[in-house]
Amino acid sequence: MVSKTDDIPASMPNCTAVDLAEDGETPDIAESGRTALKKSCPCEHSAAAVVMNGDAGHDQAEEAESKQDSSGDADPGDDGNEQEVIVIQDTGFTVKIQAPGTEPFDLQVSPQEMVQEIHQVLMDREDTCHRTCFSLQLDGNVLDNFAELKSIEGLQEGSLLKVVEEPYTVREARIHVRHIRDLLKSLDPSDAYNGVDCNSLSFLSVFTDGDLGDSGKRKKKGSELEQIDCTPPEHILPGSKERPLVPLQPQNKDWKPLQCLKVLTMSGWNPPPGNRKMHGDLMYLSVVTVEERNVSITASTRGFYLNQSTTYTFNPKPANPSFLSHSLVELLSQISPAFKKNFTALQKKRVQRHPFERIATPFQVYSWTAPQIDHAMDCVRAEDAYTSRLGYEEHIPGQTRDWNEELQTTRELPRKNLPERLLRERAIFKVHSDFAAAATRGAMAVIDGNVMAINPGEETRMQMFIWNNIFFSLGFDVRDHYKELGGDAAAHAAPTNDLNGVRAYGAVDVEGLYTLGTVVVDYRGYRVTAQSIIPGILEREQEQSVIYGSIDFGKTVVSHPKYLELLEKTSRPLKVQRHCVLNEKDTAVELCSSVECKGIIGNDGRHYILDLLRTFPPDLNFLPVEGEELSPESQKQGFPRQHRHRLACLRQELIEAFVEHRYLLFMKMAALQLMQQKANKESKTAALPESISPESVSDSKPTAAPEASEKASEAATPAFDSPTSSESTLTPEDTAESEAALGQETTSESQETSARDSSAVPPVTANGTHEPTIPESQNGGCDSPLEGKEADEAIPELAQAKELAESLAADDGSGIDPKSREVVLNACKAVGSISNTSFDIRFNPDIFSPGVRFPEDSAEEIQKQKQLLKDAAAFLVSCQIPSLIKDCLDHTALPMDGATLTEALHQRGINVRYLGNVLEFVDKMPAKPQLEHVYRIGITELITRCTKHIFKTYLQGVELSALSAAVSHFLNCFLSSFPDAVAHLPADELVSRKKNKRRRNRVPGGGDNTAWASLTPSELWKSIASEALGYYHFTLQCESADQAVEKYGLQKITLLREISVKTGIQILIKEYNFDSRHKPAFTEEDILNIFPVVKHVNPKASDAFHFFQSGQAKVQQGFLKEGCELINEALNLFNNVYGAMHVEICACLRLLARLNYIIGDHPEALSNQQKAVLMSERVLGIEHPNTIQEYMHLALYCFANGQLSTALKLLYRARYLMLLVCGEDHPEMALLDNNIGLVLHGVMEYDLSLRFLENALSINSKYHGPRSLKVALSNHLVARVYESKAEFRSALQHEKEGYTIYKNQVGEAHEKTKESSEYLKYLTQQAVALQRTMNEIYKNGSNASIMPLKFTAPSMASVLEQLNIINGIIFIPLSQKDLENLKAEVQRRQQLQDSGKAEEHQEDSQLVLDDKLPVDD
Repeated sequence: MVSKTDDIPASMPNCTAVDLAEDGETPDIAESGRTALKKSCPCEHSAAAVVMNGDAGHDQAEEAESKQDSSGDADPGDDGNEQEVIVIQDTGFTVKIQAPGTEPFDLQVSPQEMVQEIHQVLMDREDTCHRTCFSLQLDGNVLDNFAELKSIEGLQEGSLLKVVEEPYTVREARIHVRHIRDLLKSLDPSDAYNGVDCNSLSFLSVFTDGDLGDSGKRKKKGSELEQIDCTPPEHILPGSKERPLVPLQPQNKDWKPLQCLKVLTMSGWNPPPGNRKMHGDLMYLSVVTVEERNVSITASTRGFYLNQSTTYTFNPKPANPSFLSHSLVELLSQISPAFKKNFTALQKKRVQRHPFERIATPFQVYSWTAPQIDHAMDCVRAEDAYTSRLGYEEHIPGQTRDWNEELQTTRELPRKNLPERLLRERAIFKVHSDFAAAATRGAMAVIDGNVMAINPGEETRMQMFIWNNIFFSLGFDVRDHYKELGGDAAAHAAPTNDLNGVRAYGAVDVEGLYTLGTVVVDYRGYRVTAQSIIPGILEREQEQSVIYGSIDFGKTVVSHPKYLELLEKTSRPLKVQRHCVLNEKDTAVELCSSVECKGIIGNDGRHYILDLLRTFPPDLNFLPVEGEELSPESQKQGFPRQHRHRLACLRQELIEAFVEHRYLLFMKMAALQLMQQKANKESKTAALPESISPESVSDSKPTAAPEASEKASEAATPAFDSPTSSESTLTPEDTAESEAALGQETTSESQETSARDSSAVPPVTANGTHEPTIPESQNGGCDSPLEGKEADEAIPELAQAKELAESLAADDGSGIDPKSREVVLNACKAVGSISNTSFDIRFNPDIFSPGVRFPEDSAEEIQKQKQLLKDAAAFLVSCQIPSLIKDCLDHTALPMDGATLTEALHQRGINVRYLGNVLEFVDKMPAKPQLEHVYRIGITELITRCTKHIFKTYLQGVELSALSAAVSHFLNCFLSSFPDAVAHLPADELVSRKKNKRRRNRVPGGGDNTAWASLTPSELWKSIASEALGYYHFTLQCESADQAVEKYGLQKITLLREISVKTGIQILIKEYNFDSRHKPAFTEEDILNIFPVVKHVNPKASDAFHFFQSGQAKVQQGFLKEGCELINEALNLFNNVYGAMHVEICACLRLLARLNYIIGDHPEALSNQQKAVLMSERVLGIEHPNTIQEYMHLALYCFANGQLSTALKLLYRARYLMLLVCGEDHPEMALLDNNIGLVLHGVMEYDLSLRFLENALSINSKYHGPRSLKVALSNHLVARVYESKAEFRSALQHEKEGYTIYKNQVGEAHEKTKESSEYLKYLTQQAVALQRTMNEIYKNGSNASIMPLKFTAPSMASVLEQLNIINGIIFIPLSQKDLENLKAEVQRRQQLQDSGKAEEHQEDSQLVLDDKLPVDD
């Protein structure tokens, strides 16, 4: 079930397959660990039909593969899995909790929980939240905090647990004060604005007035329409030119915090002197109450009491009365009535907030805008800042955390069955997110100059740092290490390449092979790499440590058998070829990685690999090599091009797609040869065709082979493993042509196999693009002209070729006649396989590395490898880029901003350095007007990326005290129309008596440097243009911001958002006047902060993901109920691994909501979608394209629940965000405006409704072509509103347009055409009746007998029906070929499931199967 809007998988931050999985057409990942090894998985489709969405994040595929590679214990089989899960979600039970001073209450717990989790619940509950230092006791026995409930004797249903107050220690007292501080600040958003403690913003509750779940009951139902105020703010109306910034963060009334205390801080009398320590004093606090009373409080082992100290005299004796209380809250409530009243009110509000508004996110999300926040006194924050929190980092006793040990130990946890894997993945994820947070804090401390270097004597750019057991280095070329490869540019690119390597090896997850925790942080113009430290590496020289690989780029090389054995296991999934290189003594050394990859055995005996920057092969399009000719496709596009550095690699996604493409080619060649053989022996294969049933049609698609071959034999790894199999077909011509004509076929598209359609297409489907005949697949491939014909012709041979490949793999080939063997040999040669008996393509990453030499005897192989690399580079430009553009044309890829565009490129394996090419390609397309949105987003991305490059070097020359002035000056030069932006050099607020001689540049950005102030707008835009030419080989035709806006139709507000997000700038939220020619737009007061931009590995939850996939497959086949159960299970497992907040959970919730909606459970849909929106806001950002989608879905479900005004508010919010992010001219805006127009029509705001619907009509005509079915539908919607206004002439005109389109596109007999013609008749009658009445009035004046006319307001049901159609929720099979059979099929399925869903549909939502039609085009 996927709405058109779900097709933007691009919008995930580091796209994970889950996001893609939205696209519905992925029955199940072939490799998804369990399924692949069984001929048919329990989802009732043969293993062969199990295909994976073209580019659904390679990470998973690998992880899955690796399960087969390395862990013999994987794959107990699906059914086993589901059993295991049921065991895990063991039934919960209820216990009674008795806390001092409260009534006992019931608490639902599960046997897996730890006692500690009950502690957390109590610390969050309104009536017990002020307690932190207590134990839980059962029958007088204290429970161990870390024990699981199921291991506690005597704990059962109904047991009474007592909360017993325990004596404080200094640590407990600190935790208590910190907790009280958190409770006081619980509604204060400043942590979210400041980007600390994993807080982030969410504004949904502003638009829904609290919790949606209850509002249906609380508010009056939407039937009294009069009370709804439907007028949107001016700036949201179609055609409005203003793009205000302030509404981005609406004021949340809860955020005017209730003041409970004026000040709560540590007293200056700390720590207690020895004699007081012996009286049990732990620490002293000073408090100023709202009533202006200054008090001094002692925290003692027994609790808190007032003492007699004042600011200047120390008197620790208890005051009179002293009110000894175990909790600080109780004490403060006794001495301050205002505290008591406000604290209670605050806690009430806190508990009413949706939990998702307050749970921490796994990784910090930063906001690029913020209001001016008052800076209040806060003891905990102050203390954190100065103790750098190492003292008691996240409750680890004593020492700082040994990150390396934690990261590696979690990897070593057992993973034999589901519970073990869940525990392991949860631990890995938790350590990774903690490590990323610590590394980010450390990197900022390093750049801010707060950490001492370990080599302080060297110049600043060469310094290295250690902080909190993490090693930090700067992204500069130290000691000319990268001199050959491009100096600083290479040193800047290496860390991200290395991170990609770490990610790839981590996903393969080979037991016994370890990588370093790696985080790359860009902050204030510097790139910092943070790595965990290999035990013992600091004591030794690097030369002694390295026992595998090379430390000087291949001049000296060593190898090691254990490393070869471990890396051999990664060779297949990562497509790295084992090869020999010569060392300095000219002897051959065998490697299974690039030469830079170093192997070091740590003091802990673990085998580490590091410097993985060349895990993937070089990109020859950007690596000119003397004497080497690229293939014609590359040369046509002007490659090879000079790049800044020589580390340009192909992406893993590209390698996958390329190998995939070659695999299909291999099958085709084999099939063709078999065909020739068959011509010679007609009789032999006569029996084959009959054996092909409709299902096996998909079987015989080449993609099906990988699983089979994997089953056949692990060791031989015969036919290739295809982690990203997409169903694609190729023309059987020679390679070059077929590369140009790679086509694709997805389940929803293949018309040739209509028989299969009826079984594979779900009866209830929400095929979002409402275009059943368009592949929804997200993978590469240009259309093949031969698709239909060829699939039919080649089937018998393909099947045979596949069997042949399998049997070759299965045994040593003895059973196969020499002719067939020759077939495979020829095919292998043709596609560049490294083996002659099976398909196996791998790359040698050292080809073209300067300084690497190969032995003489491998010359032929090296030649082959060079050719392979040239082919891969050509494949990128001749296949992947066109396929991306094609996907944009048919709207399967719908980028909305820079991030989603980048994502779309990356999924197809296209590096962003090809952006200029992509734009040129779009520019030359005949269909350019239909790609205008892509072109505009691409130009914005190109300009802001160039600006980011310039900003990076600009910032490096700015000293800390001038930072805000420098950033505001830069933004003025970039965006303001003010011609002579002059920098305000900060008038030194503090003039020192004598100019002090500064020590030479103490921090990386030392220097009394004011060069930045001389930047002018024209100079900056010249640099941007030359950067665009130099880096992207793209000619920008603009010399100022205004020209860019004029020429390319950009928006300044969008440029501001993109540059702020990319560079981490946070600006004050207010209206900026960019276009004033009299004063600059920004002042230094407008720059609030600079945040780091962080890249890290995202560990995955593989089992959960697999359930998610199976759930989707079920839904695909129409088994909604089972699908729903599987997805709920996936949700459980995701929660188990990631905690409550994560992008993948967001995708899960969105799909669940959609299923709930289709099954007719609207309230449940609403509740799940609300969670999805909150999560998307918190984890991705409040104006992320994904969040906009989620808002649209939520609005639909609100409407279905009768909450019309909320639905409108949500749609208006979505439209505002979309205007800000990409402007009005975007195909997605048509969908949004149709939604708004329909809802307004429903509440009888006809004129407003028309403005939106007519805008949607014009956008649809532009992007889908005037003859598309979308335009027909748009015309029909407009006609309906005119009918309601009784303007029949206009209504007729629009409906005629629609009718003509239907007639031409689907023919007279089609239901849609008939419906339209019926409606035309009805409109004509109404128009005639109206005319008669008018004539009657003219003729007879006031005493005319007037026939009453039927002006009907549209019924909610009919509006909802139209809403469902435009949002792609269609209750009907996709294929209209055999409607009757399909209906029977649906009924049969329904009976199978004994769930009267069909009836439900008819009652619930007026969505009857027969009369819905997919709107396809």
